Amino acid sequence: MNLVARIKELSAASASEFVSNRRYLHANPELSFQEVNTARFVAERLRSFGIEPQEGVADTGLVAIIKGQNPESKTIALRADMDALPILEANNVPYKSTNTGVMHACGHDAHTASLLGTAHILNQLKDSFEGTVKLIFQPGEEKIPGGASLMIRDGVLQNPAPKYILGQHVAPNIPVGKIGFREGLYMASADELYVTVKGKGGHGAMPDINIDSVLIASHIIVALQQIVSRHANPKIPSVLSFGKVIANGATNVIPDEVYIEGTFRTLDEEWRASAHKKMKKMAEGIAEAMGATCEFTIMRGYPFLKNAPELTKRVKSRATEYMGTENIIDLDIWMAAEDFAYYTQHIDACFYRLGTRNEERGIISSVHTPTFDIDEHALEIGAGLMSWLAISELQQKL
Repeated sequence: MNLVARIKELSAASASEFVSNRRYLHANPELSFQEVNTARFVAERLRSFGIEPQEGVADTGLVAIIKGQNPESKTIALRADMDALPILEANNVPYKSTNTGVMHACGHDAHTASLLGTAHILNQLKDSFEGTVKLIFQPGEEKIPGGASLMIRDGVLQNPAPKYILGQHVAPNIPVGKIGFREGLYMASADELYVTVKGKGGHGAMPDINIDSVLIASHIIVALQQIVSRHANPKIPSVLSFGKVIANGATNVIPDEVYIEGTFRTLDEEWRASAHKKMKKMAEGIAEAMGATCEFTIMRGYPFLKNAPELTKRVKSRATEYMGTENIIDLDIWMAAEDFAYYTQHIDACFYRLGTRNEERGIISSVHTPTFDIDEHALEIGAGLMSWLAISELQQKL
């Protein structure tokens, strides 16, 4: 039996275990940097496979090592994130969240369960490959500064130092059974914008004696869109969106101030820095010209994510061997952000998408929604594929 067939056999044999692990995690979600019970569960499962984890990395993260033959020859890292989102789940399923207002709405339960499955498979095959596999179970992907940056700070890319790192993310827009890849630039940087416009409130019938913070905030929101439409290089994708505006007045009350929150995303660091300056200058200038003041704060988030071209080509080729040509698709740039991007700033990396959509079963909701779910057959595919990719890359000559 060849190695692909053996991995598929092992993955199929443990598929029900993968599902059970994912359902436990889904029913017991924890927010970013609060993954205490999640980390405990992961540690217990790893020990049941005979793998002793290092706990407490970046507080609630874990790292585990699987050594094959000649373990010093090469190391590859595999990463899964573990945190959930502050969303009230609307699904009516047996594994529905028991933590009211917290939900695995981005698939991190699937990522963790899949990597646990990969750990189980690889540990059974450690006499069949050379090198070392480093398993990274990471906290806090959903919250700045991002658990990846803290794991790196705590030495996750050292002792042993991986040559490459792989990560996967569920894709509700891709049918289950298919895998997506993109070489080079893939995901955007993400910065949080916090803006407070301060005017002078008063009666809505007497705007002439007030400084209308609502009107001024409206001008600022509209004008800032020109940063993207009139200043960005058309070849550099950029997104500027505002999702929260609080003007706590009334039908006849102009409030003293308006509070705004938004996000800015792009794929070029030089333009990112320039846009920050332009946004702040424009907002403050508009407010001043209209008699108000503006506090414009930018919380710098994750960098852009770039898949190493040569590594991604190899991984895509190996995935084709495992999945078949018809099940491999090319991805477009995605303007969402991922803290996996921090790893890509340090070592060659490949971040790919695992199809989880099943229209016949009504599993079609996007991530970050209260009805998000996955076709759990993806877990068997994800665990087996990552096992094959890890072994294949370890066998790749330096």
